Amino acid sequence: MKFDTIIIGGGLSGLSAGISLVKAGQRVAVVSAGQSSLHFNSGSFELMGYDENHRPVENPLEAMKGLDEEHPYRRMGLDNVARLAPQVAPMLADAGVRMRGTAARNHWRLSPMGVMKTAWLTVEDHIALDSPDSFPWKKAAIINITGLLDFFPRFLETGLRKRGMECSLAEVTCNEIAEQRVSATEMRATNIARVLQGKALESLAAEIRQAAGDAEVIFFPSAAGLESMKNADILRELAGRPFYFIPTMSTSVSGVRCQMTLQKYFRRIGGYYMIGDVVSKGNFDGNRLLSVETRNFASDRLSADNFIFAAGSFYSHGMVATPSAIVEPVLGLDTEYRGSRPEWYNEDIFKKQPYMKFGIATDADFRAIRDGKTTENIYVAGSSLPGADSVNEGSGAGVAALTALHIAEKIK
Repeated sequence: MKFDTIIIGGGLSGLSAGISLVKAGQRVAVVSAGQSSLHFNSGSFELMGYDENHRPVENPLEAMKGLDEEHPYRRMGLDNVARLAPQVAPMLADAGVRMRGTAARNHWRLSPMGVMKTAWLTVEDHIALDSPDSFPWKKAAIINITGLLDFFPRFLETGLRKRGMECSLAEVTCNEIAEQRVSATEMRATNIARVLQGKALESLAAEIRQAAGDAEVIFFPSAAGLESMKNADILRELAGRPFYFIPTMSTSVSGVRCQMTLQKYFRRIGGYYMIGDVVSKGNFDGNRLLSVETRNFASDRLSADNFIFAAGSFYSHGMVATPSAIVEPVLGLDTEYRGSRPEWYNEDIFKKQPYMKFGIATDADFRAIRDGKTTENIYVAGSSLPGADSVNEGSGAGVAALTALHIAEKIK
């Protein structure tokens, strides 16, 4: 099969590039091994959350001026970052995920542990404040679903009380949810979201209103609206007062929804999304990749004019650490890393980890390097790139989406 562009990796980076290229009229295929790290997304995206000393950043674009030259933001150019960042929220909205925020100023989100963290974009039904202490309410009801395994109200209560809020705790359920308790393993937010629709929403909302008492605001685990925001919107409206979802631990409803809606949108506008498949081999002519072979298509080669490597880092096996080297295991692309294995990591897990900045070697235009030579038509995007420490910087989503859009512009 012949495409204009084939993208290896179906997370935020791969889908951002794919959507942009399909809109430009290209025939695009995304090859995705499975679900991406979006499934664990908190409902917020970060652009640049913290400086070198892990102090919260107010203006992400200004803070980027202090980044090293090898950082993906600096390499793509800060002017391009500022120009492309405002395109992300409209792209998500077109797909069905409404988010608020601006690249010019970070806001603050409420984490599942009751800690306030900086964010760039946050789903509309989650908390987003101008400052960590600017809650407009004094009395909150933290309401959990009976038996839910992914939500910890006591941590949330402790964090909110430190910020001067009076909190009450309660649990609610309905018949549809209670049936899930036949097996404790089914009491996950994503499973509950599958049954929370129609009459179940009405029943649960009635229980929530009663349990909330005289609270000014309701905080509830994000366990509604899996395939779209519709059922989440209905539950919020039925609650009868300010109502905000709090992300759960582990797999996240808001993250799964973002992944699913972006996939559906990509397909709806004409993209080919090959989920559950992995690239097993690349066929080269010199420095040009002609086609790839995948596990599902066996010897039926997928050819394209251009390829984008957006398979991620170690988590998704875009790179692999051997005892002596960091390698890209499929196409044989060169990698950038420093030192020997003992120098790749810090034994203190709370300290910066050197391996976070490892990635696929590229030229200034993000074209991959292979055997010391720049490839003609393989581009690298997102966390596959070296130079960014997404955990300490709070930059993962921004690097993923913006480098993808930047590369898409080059290919168009």
